Amino acid sequence: MKLNFTLTITLLLIGIIAFGQDAKRTLPFSDNENIASNQSQFETENYILNTLKNQDSTKAKAMRDVPWFVDRYRISLGFYGGNNNTDIQLNSTSGEIGTTIDFENDLGYDSYSSSVFADFQWRSTSRSRFMLSYYNLRRDTNYKLQKTFEFGDNTYNVGADIYSYFNAAVYRFSYGYAILSKPKYEVGLSIGTHIINMEAGIGIKGANINAAVDNFGVTAPLPDFGIWGGYAFSERFALNAEFDYFAVTIDNIKGQVVSYNISATYKLSKHFNITGAFNSLNTTVDRTGDLAYAKVEWGNNGFSLRAAYTFGNKKWQ
Repeated sequence: MKLNFTLTITLLLIGIIAFGQDAKRTLPFSDNENIASNQSQFETENYILNTLKNQDSTKAKAMRDVPWFVDRYRISLGFYGGNNNTDIQLNSTSGEIGTTIDFENDLGYDSYSSSVFADFQWRSTSRSRFMLSYYNLRRDTNYKLQKTFEFGDNTYNVGADIYSYFNAAVYRFSYGYAILSKPKYEVGLSIGTHIINMEAGIGIKGANINAAVDNFGVTAPLPDFGIWGGYAFSERFALNAEFDYFAVTIDNIKGQVVSYNISATYKLSKHFNITGAFNSLNTTVDRTGDLAYAKVEWGNNGFSLRAAYTFGNKKWQ
C-alpha cells in the first residue's frame, strides 16, 4: 500500500514536470508568432510611409522653378507717348486715285501723341500665356494748306483753312508658349492678332462749323506670329522683349504688321512691379487695282511706363 502511494506521487510529479516542459516549449512558439505578426505590421507601415514619401518626393520634383516675373495673373495700367508717321490715300467714289497725304507734314500734325493703355495677362500654365491689350490715340488739328491735294471726292487748294482728325484704337490678343523655360529665363513663340480701328477725315473750316466733308473708317484685323522672351538678372530686375510680324495678300488687298517692344521691369513688392518699355507698331493696309479705295500707312514708336498688379498661385508644375 505504501509502495503504491509512493509510486502514485512519483508519477504525478513526473506528469507535472512534463506538462511544465511542454508549456515552456509552447510559449516560445506563441511569442514567435506575435513577433512575426508585429514585424509584418511594421513592414506594412513602413511600406505605406515610404510610398507616401515617394509620392511627396515625386510631386515636389514635378514643381517647376521659373523666373519671378512668371505670374498667374497680371493687370497693367500705364501711359504711352510716341511719334507717329501717318500717310493716307483716299480715292474718290468714281475710282479716281487720290493724293497720298502725310498728316504730319501736309496737315500740320504734331508727330507726338500720348495715350493711356491697359493690358491683362493670364498664365494657364508656367509655359502658356494669354494676353489682351488696348490703347487709343486721338488726334485733330486746324491748318492752312501749303499745297493742293485730292482727298476723296474733293480737291483742297493751297491756302484753304481745314479741320482734320485721325483716330486709332488698337486691340491685341495673343497666345504664347514658352519652348524654353528655366529658373532665370524663358523663350517662346506666339500667335495673335492686332485689330486696328482707324478713322480719318478732312473738311473745310467754316466760320461757325468744323465740317469733315470727306471721311472714312477701316477696321483691319491683322494676324501676326512672334517670338518673345525674358531674363531675370536678379530677384527684382528683369528684361523682356517681343517681336511680331505678318504680311498677307488676298486678291487685291495687302496687309502688313510689324511690332516689337523691349521692356525693363522692377519688382516693388510681392504683388506690384513697374515697367518701362520702348514700343513700336507699324501697319499697312492697301487696296489696289479695280477695287482701289484707300491706302493707310501708320507707324507709332515711343516709350511707355506702366504699373502692374500680380496675383494668383505661383506653384508651377
